[in-house]
Amino acid sequence: MTTSSLHQEIKELIVDALQLEGVDPGSISDSDALFGAGLNLDSIDALELATAIARKYDVKVSQDQDTRDAFRSVNHLAEFITLQRAKPE
Repeated sequence: MTTSSLHQEIKELIVDALQLEGVDPGSISDSDALFGAGLNLDSIDALELATAIARKYDVKVSQDQDTRDAFRSVNHLAEFITLQRAKPE
């Protein structure tokens, strides 16, 4: 999977999983903040998004600092997913 297609998939997952009506996945920047400024997501959104990412990409989403940092932006999420999928079982 190419990086750009992974970014697009993540954006679509964000919109679908969080039911962000009226938000075009293409309008989500790869580098803008997902929480606070940017998309202005909250802690409930974080839980829903973490669950959706774990299911779709078969990765372990924990509550450590590295995982929390991964949810800063689409770029960070793509990097997190790529690294998690590359880890041996």
